Amino acid sequence: MGERQLPTVAYFSMEYGLHSDFKMYAGGLGILAGDFIKGAKDIGAPLVGIGIKWKQGYTDQRIGEDGRPYDTFTDHEYEFLEDTGITVTVTIKNTEVPCKVWKTEQFGNNPLYLLDTDLPGSGNGWITARLYGGGFGEERIAQEIVLGIGGVKALRALNIPVEVYHFNEGHAVLAATELIREKMQAGLTFESAWRNTRESVVFTTHTPVKEGNEAHGLDLLETMSAYNGLSRDQMERIGGNPFNMTVAGLRLARRSNAVAALHAETANRMWKDVAGRSEIIGITNAIHLPTWSDPRMLRAYDEGGDLWAVHMELKRELIDLIRERSGVELNPERLLIGFSRRAAPYKRSDLIFSRPDLISPYLESGRIQLVFSGKAHPNDETGKRIVSNLVAMMKRYPGSVVFLENYDMTIGAKLTRGADVWLNNPRRPLEASGTSGMKAAVNGVLNCSTLDGWWPEACLDGENGWQIGDGFESADPNELDRHDSAALYDTLFNRVVPTYYKDRPRWVQMMRRSIETTREAFSTKRMLEEYYQKLYMR
Repeated sequence: MGERQLPTVAYFSMEYGLHSDFKMYAGGLGILAGDFIKGAKDIGAPLVGIGIKWKQGYTDQRIGEDGRPYDTFTDHEYEFLEDTGITVTVTIKNTEVPCKVWKTEQFGNNPLYLLDTDLPGSGNGWITARLYGGGFGEERIAQEIVLGIGGVKALRALNIPVEVYHFNEGHAVLAATELIREKMQAGLTFESAWRNTRESVVFTTHTPVKEGNEAHGLDLLETMSAYNGLSRDQMERIGGNPFNMTVAGLRLARRSNAVAALHAETANRMWKDVAGRSEIIGITNAIHLPTWSDPRMLRAYDEGGDLWAVHMELKRELIDLIRERSGVELNPERLLIGFSRRAAPYKRSDLIFSRPDLISPYLESGRIQLVFSGKAHPNDETGKRIVSNLVAMMKRYPGSVVFLENYDMTIGAKLTRGADVWLNNPRRPLEASGTSGMKAAVNGVLNCSTLDGWWPEACLDGENGWQIGDGFESADPNELDRHDSAALYDTLFNRVVPTYYKDRPRWVQMMRRSIETTREAFSTKRMLEEYYQKLYMR
């Protein structure tokens, strides 16, 4: 990154996916954040993470006897966390709430500082109990006060000199109210304090789905003490009325980024009417290779070895996991397609079942095997219906369709190493990035995806994977689903299946090309270098 001294960055995120047993993450946002601070450690970047110590983490989601998912929450203890000896205080509902600061570097990551309100006798343990457990009401605002305002106070108490504050999604934007408050206390006007704060803040927006861009009523924010010394008018100027966390992030940052090239186009179009917003550039997400790539596959690739033999070893390990978790014994000689991600309507987990007359013969004969995994948000009944439908398909096609409950990093790693094909079919342009496909690609698992998220930047159709359709977009989701369903079946039946069963040399050649074209281009090293060059350094 050249000889210029790198600025010290504080990276704020509501969740961090560092290890399957460290329940600080819900999904892709957290996995990215975990990979981010691991990648920073690898390249020696001066960056620290700021987050929350979740007592129960995200939901453990099991499947009941009725085929429906249900949520369970378990208290967790982590003996490896280091007590910094520091406690800071934030104001929530006019009450002073102490937040203990923990630290970990346990997983090959740069220092991660986690704030915790579950202190003896405080009565505030509810705030940091569950990740995303309480919707967008008082509990969420309280958590965002702890993350943002408490995070800045923790940095001060730790004597960490920060030059750049990076807000990973809108959850952290209340940190800027603390930065502004500090400057006003030192004598600056609100306008000057805001301008000064913007010079040190950058912001990443992730989701182009409306529901993912959180907003709160100003009255509720005031009740929760989230103004943090600012006036109602000042808060409204920052985030609007209602106070939109993404709008606030865009106005508080000197520069913002989306997480793929297509997502940058979508985000700029989506937020084009926001006055005073920062520019949104594209920095495509990436993965931490040591975490997600299997060393046996990369060694075989580097040494010109037998990729297929290694792949079959990984595939059998996946099949073993599937048998242990579900009781289903899949056939290692048959095509195995993996699909694991959050159960959201736009991701269309069940699109492949949209024409039973077409897909049933392949599933009944076992020529195609499908393995699904994923969680729905505890309050998302639509997402839970999607999961229930996948479970129903497992019962309809025993031995060919599997749903693995309680999706986590362990399942994700096994699937992205052992599947033959990685299926992804979101409604374009609603997938911001989609890093699971990158994990598959670097392990020689061939992507088969609509041209959304990261895939338009990586896809060499028929060379390192396959594209589904032609990038078609429509405001009518039914029209889009019909178009993409036809394209999915065409690609699967006429290109993927024949290559797998009839042209193994070409399949292996595509595996090699997949690794070659994605290993460096979608690694955290490349991503972090871009963040420093395009976002952090001036």
